[in-house]
Amino acid sequence: MALKYVGEITDPIHKNIKFTQVEREIIDTDIFQRLRRIRQLAGAHLVYPGALHSRFEHSLGSMFLAGMAGQTLFDKGYFTDIDLIQQLRLAVLLHDVGHGPYSHLFEEILKDSKNRSHENLGERIILETKISDIVKQNGYNPATISSLSFGKHKLGFLNEVISGGLSVDLMDYLPRDSYFSGTEYGKVDYFRIINSLEVSSSKILGINKSALYSYESMLISRYKMFKSVYFHKTVRSGEVMILLHSMKHLNQSLHLTDFDSLEDFFKLHDEQVLELLCNFRPSKSKPMDSFAVKLARDYKNRNLLKCIYEYFSLSNQRYENERDNKQSRRLISRTIDFEKQIALMKSIIGRNQEFGEPVFLDISRAPSIPLAPKKEEVTSIMIISEKTEYEKSFDQLPLINVITGYLDMMRVYTTTEKRKFFESMLKDSANQKF
Repeated sequence: MALKYVGEITDPIHKNIKFTQVEREIIDTDIFQRLRRIRQLAGAHLVYPGALHSRFEHSLGSMFLAGMAGQTLFDKGYFTDIDLIQQLRLAVLLHDVGHGPYSHLFEEILKDSKNRSHENLGERIILETKISDIVKQNGYNPATISSLSFGKHKLGFLNEVISGGLSVDLMDYLPRDSYFSGTEYGKVDYFRIINSLEVSSSKILGINKSALYSYESMLISRYKMFKSVYFHKTVRSGEVMILLHSMKHLNQSLHLTDFDSLEDFFKLHDEQVLELLCNFRPSKSKPMDSFAVKLARDYKNRNLLKCIYEYFSLSNQRYENERDNKQSRRLISRTIDFEKQIALMKSIIGRNQEFGEPVFLDISRAPSIPLAPKKEEVTSIMIISEKTEYEKSFDQLPLINVITGYLDMMRVYTTTEKRKFFESMLKDSANQKF
């Protein structure tokens, strides 16, 4: 049955997003409305004031693109059950429903303390809450929706529509994050890419050769967004404050990740957690608790830590076994150099942290190309036409090959009061130029 829309939402990225009855029922739940209170980019608004958009509108935008992708694949005959388009839209709509406050920052704490992820919580929400009832009442299987949402569906190419290098998730968050941050890096010709989607004989999602330049442009846009927005030194400063120390240190006292039920989890959102951190009454016998509270309050007032050292590197795991390749040797050298830098900084920073000094080491590693649904590294794109199909390695795409790998980033942060002290120490210890 073709989709029957019952209303529409005005969106700055996609203009008009239409929704069906089952989608409206899910959107209207308090579970889904909670996503309005979880920012898409955590602390990016401290640098880009307009970046206050939430997981809510990103989920709606991704659903819209999923419908386009589903319709394209259906029209081309890659599946025959038209109801799969609705299922795909529902799966994408609910893909982020398990995110906690500050999104991936909270998830890092959740993983460390409980070995759980937002995907684990999302599966439970789809299968165990009123969301499940709504899905069932509208004639769909919650288990099928959950499998699609989190990359476990039997039709593997549908999983790739939701996450990976050709995902609607990527095609929504790049232009959305770029728009609200006020930058120009995230422009994506998603209409061209989606209309060119194809499926290989081995059931792998690919594109027509005519859209290859649009695909390259999208991946380059993602790379630029990581360097200019997601990994911006001041954005990371706020995230270091709220994550690496304040939330992590006070988690045990505030029981942020010790929720007994999903209902308790649903109460958590960005501003509520920030207030819990700021209003915590530390014991006089625990001076580090007081510092964690101070960091949260400073974050709230944008009195941020200062970056006194940074190191960027692009490493590439694909070349590790190709010792005779010049690019291999260069990239391996970068990786080894990065590890040496980490070891050196840890030895310097660790000694001072033991004495309670306010100095922090921030190490981040992100794939410059989105990982596949099963978290494998992507090294090629499938090119498909009526007469032929072939896998085009990123080695054959010079622009993509240059950025393929991992963005390795390391920074040292400290307070304004300690800035000169630690700058001098790092110069003496590591002989670095500032």
